[in-house]
Amino acid sequence: MSLWQQIAAEIADASGKDFTPSAPTGLSGGCINGAFRLSDGHHSWFIKTNRATLLPMFEAEAAALDALAATATLRVPQALCTGTGDGMSYIVMEHIELGRAGAGGWEDAGSRLATLHRHTEKHFGWSRDNTIGATPQINRQETQWIEFWRRHRLGYQLQLAAENGYGGRLQQRGEQLMTRFPALIDHNPVPSLLHGDLWSGNLAFDTQGAPLIYDPASYYGDREAELAMTELFGGFSKEFYTAYGETWPLDDGYRIRKTLYNLYHVLNHLNLFGGGYGAQAERMIDQLLSHC
Repeated sequence: MSLWQQIAAEIADASGKDFTPSAPTGLSGGCINGAFRLSDGHHSWFIKTNRATLLPMFEAEAAALDALAATATLRVPQALCTGTGDGMSYIVMEHIELGRAGAGGWEDAGSRLATLHRHTEKHFGWSRDNTIGATPQINRQETQWIEFWRRHRLGYQLQLAAENGYGGRLQQRGEQLMTRFPALIDHNPVPSLLHGDLWSGNLAFDTQGAPLIYDPASYYGDREAELAMTELFGGFSKEFYTAYGETWPLDDGYRIRKTLYNLYHVLNHLNLFGGGYGAQAERMIDQLLSHC
């Protein structure tokens, strides 16, 4: 049985419907996974593939989609099944046709994200590790946000950077920064359920103009870390932020803390892609230390 025959059989079994699809259609947009649409003319499914050893990445994604869906706030694709075959791993999820933001769509997205963040837990982290891009993301649970961010976010990325040959001033200033966290994280965040990788490429609108999110790297953390990432690469409207703030205002000091939170993603890009991200990370660290 070929991989696609196996996937079709899994879809039929998991959905309880006969499914005899035509050949898969390759889709663009994936940078670390293969992306395909599988359809029988009546039902369509979206499939991501990678090597078999990365099945835990897809299993974590399915668990995150289920957790986000359970909040009934923002629409997410339904995760149907995961598996391996022919040396490949895969995740099958609902295929959603994309459209454009309807009237008030960005405001709706902002207020719904704030409502999502109202779903909280007792500990920071998550029940399992996952990935941020292709990088492992450690979600070991902690009761203190400062310790979680120091150990499992910035500290982990700095360790990876050192292993990748990025030492010297980046490590020296980075170590100094991690001793200054109490001066920067000077509020008292609750552990909010986060999408975890919310840049503009992971939020869209369906054909009815309603917002949806996908490709999560979820955990429970400071909601400001989520808002910070939406600002890192841009693409979110002013109305989105206004609606978020009206639903749940941010604490004083966010404008400084967002640089600390986005440093995690810049370091991750340094570890994944190299290039100028090292200099950008050093500038961000210098800016943060100047506030201490």
